[in-house]
Formats: sequence, C-alpha cells, structure tokens
Amino acid sequence: MSEKRSIETTCIQGGWQPENGGPRQLPIYQSTTFKYATSEAMGKLFDLEAEGYFYTRLQNPTNDAVAAKICEMEGGAAAMLTSSGQAATFFSIINICSAGDHVVSSATIYGGSSNLLTVTLKRFGIESTLVDPDLPEEELAKAFKPNTKCVFAETIANPALVVLDIEKFARLAHSHGVPLIVDNTFATPINCRPIEWGADIVTHSTTKYMDGHAMTVGGCIVDSGNFDWEAHADKYPGLTTPDESYHGITYTKRFGKGAFITKATAQLMRDLGAIQSPQNAFLLNAGLESLHVRMPRHCENALKVAQYLQSREDVAWVKYPGLPGDKYYELAQKYMPDGTCGVISFGLKGGRAAAGAFMDKLKLASIATHVADARTCVLHPASHTHRQLSDEQLVEAGVDPSMIRFSVGIENVNDLIEDIRQALED
Repeated sequence: MSEKRSIETTCIQGGWQPENGGPRQLPIYQSTTFKYATSEAMGKLFDLEAEGYFYTRLQNPTNDAVAAKICEMEGGAAAMLTSSGQAATFFSIINICSAGDHVVSSATIYGGSSNLLTVTLKRFGIESTLVDPDLPEEELAKAFKPNTKCVFAETIANPALVVLDIEKFARLAHSHGVPLIVDNTFATPINCRPIEWGADIVTHSTTKYMDGHAMTVGGCIVDSGNFDWEAHADKYPGLTTPDESYHGITYTKRFGKGAFITKATAQLMRDLGAIQSPQNAFLLNAGLESLHVRMPRHCENALKVAQYLQSREDVAWVKYPGLPGDKYYELAQKYMPDGTCGVISFGLKGGRAAAGAFMDKLKLASIATHVADARTCVLHPASHTHRQLSDEQLVEAGVDPSMIRFSVGIENVNDLIEDIRQALED
C-alpha cells in the first residue's frame, strides 16, 4: 500500500495506531497527570528536551491522536486541539501577534471571530483591518501595513457563504511576508484542503461537521509547516529568537516544521489552558470516522433544498455556493468541486418579521445557536449570532438583516422540504 492513503481511510484509521494486543478503539486517557520513574526524566519534558506527557493541560495522548488524524486529513505537518473553535482562532493569531501588531482579515467571517479581531484583540493592542474579499488584489494590498503579521479568512464564510479565493489571498499574504490563516470549518478537508492552495495555517471549529452530532465543543489548529519563519525572522521573534521561559530554546531551530504548534502548546496552552477534554476528543474522533460519509449527504440535501427555495415566489433570494448561478459557484467549483457544505442562506420577501414567523412554524428544523450537524437547524443571524452588530455592520460582514441561516442535516430531504413548505404556507 502506498504511504499516502485516501482521506476516507484516514477518517477511519488515522491518528490512533494500536499496538499488538492493544485496544482497537482510541482510549480515553482520563488522567490529569502521568507518572515517571525519575526526576530527571520529567525534567527533560519541562525543558522540551524529550517527548512525552506530564500534565493534560499541555498535552494528552487521546487529544494528540485526534489532532494527528486531522493533521493528516488536512495535509499538514503538525496540529493541536483546543477547547473550542474560537480558542483555535485566538491561539493561531496571538501565537505570532502581540501588542503593536496588525491583522488583515476578510470582513465576511463569523460574528464571533469578527468581534475577537475588532474588539477583544484591540484591547491587547492588536489592530485589525477588515476587507471585502472580492476586491481585486491591488485594492486588497492597500490594507497591509509594515506591522501586519498575518491574514485571516474563512474557506466558506459563516453565514454569508462567501467562497474565499484562497490562491489570491495566499499570494497577497506571501508577497507581504506573512502567513495566511484559513478557517476551514464549513468545507472540512473532505471538500477542501486549503494548504494545497497556499494556506499556511488551517483552523477548525470541530464542534461543527467534524463532531457532527452537537455533542462536543472543540477546535483544532493545523500548521502546514510551509511558511518560512526564519526568512522573516524580524517579524516573528517569538519563533525565531530564544524563549527565556524555556531556557533559551529557539523554536524554529529546535523544532523545524513543528515550531508553530510547539510554541502554541508550550507557551499558550501552558499559560491560557484552553485544552480540549479527553472525553470530548474521544467523541470527536467518533464523529470524524463518518465525516466522509456525512458530508456528501449534507451537500446533496442542501442543493435540493436550495433549488426548492429558489422556486418559491415568497423567497426573495437564496445563497448557496453549490447552486448554479450563485455568485460564488465558479470559485466553489475550483476549490470544492465535490461539494461545499450543508448551509444555505436565504431571505423572505416579508423581511425580518417573516423570518421569525417562518422559523417558529418549523417542526423538523430546530431553532438553535448551532450549525453543521446531522440534524437540521435554523437561525436568524441578525437576531442571534450577529445581534451585537448594526445593520451597516451586518451588510459589511455580508449578512443581510433578513438572512435566515438554514443548516441542512442528513435527514430525508423530502421531509425537510415539506417542513419548509408548511412553515411558509400554513
């Protein structure tokens, strides 16, 4: 068998490799600490001179096995799990940014990520410029500053469903000597592997499709290992100069392609502690085993629901990048030819009031602050996830105030369409 295996096989068998006579299923290492025979052996772990486990806040065998699976799925060099997708976004940025630095980000991103960039990180002294991702490269280039340290965007924006031109953003980032960080939550590595298109770091809210059952909150960061930190050493001293909190270790020199993830683990997880619990990692792994089966069904169902909505006179507009004629259909075909995601955005001719009335009448689809699991759920972003934004800010983020976010599950699609019909007509 070739060394490179299919992503379907990786979903099932990646990460955990049982030894002879060992457990076939990934064990839950539900332990805060790990025993060592000598003080010297443990001391080497604290100095990052040896590999192993000593405290679950930093690393845990269950978590590492699941991170290794996701890393292989994305085609990365190293990965780590976090307690949530928001923690993954936060860690991926502050691992290379500090007070006085600047981030360029797509404006059409998840409301929580937008707030993190423009409000919370601003309190840390990190400024952000949000840009329209559809602008030509020469216009986007104007957003960069001498202190820009990274570019952030989403493969498929939540909930605007804008498809990112990954190659364009990778060119821009690299021409300014900074890495491109891409949140690949909606597409998942089943439908898109951003590293293959030039992204340097990939993040996930594993809470969504990867878990797939609304059971576990979690996140993941995958580093491609491709960005040359040493070539831009003056911009990234945290990676390229000695870390005095670890006796002068220089991450790029000691860990090579694992430098970014090692620093995020050794520094950020040590100090901030946003670790995913081993129980959640175990449940996430169970979800990953069916990801390659579920994603095609999500996409197939979503396309049929989008086509139905498009046929109705009481529906003002429908956005779904897998729908022929959609603004982002061609980009989706380039980056995600086998499918995009199961999320649809649409608006009713009655506006905000009609959206609320429609949602209240649904019987199968649940009103929930969630998206991307096996069960269909629905949300009105302007009233819920993006409630803190003004109408002007909503438009800037690609969110029409009347937008309904409809996350299509893997139920029988005819039942879902009937549920929509009765909610619109009864």
